[in-house]
Amino acid sequence: QVQLVESGGDLVLSGGSLRLSCAASGSINSPNVMGWYRQVPGHERERVASAFTGRVTTYADFVEGRFTISRDGAERTVYLQMNNLRPEDTAVYYCNYRSMAGQDRGLDYWGQGTQVTVSS
Repeated sequence: QVQLVESGGDLVLSGGSLRLSCAASGSINSPNVMGWYRQVPGHERERVASAFTGRVTTYADFVEGRFTISRDGAERTVYLQMNNLRPEDTAVYYCNYRSMAGQDRGLDYWGQGTQVTVSS
């Protein structure tokens, strides 16, 4: 089992910045990938960014260079620095962990979600 605890969601003005954090604990295997997804009511959850062990990162096209995903040295905490936020970034943001090895390979774990609201 893996537990994910998120923080950092808030109300911010358009053009502002936020930093989301997600700490993972429990049975962490390596290699793995941690990432951020977001969901708006009535819509499917969509991937925002991913960070693999070994510091490889990928982003959704809509990020357009505004967000940066990173992991700490122990690679158990993932951050999402969001700059130049837009009202359309308003969503619940979820942290995700997926092991790429071992018994839990391919199994997704999710955080509880943190609300990001961007007002115009």
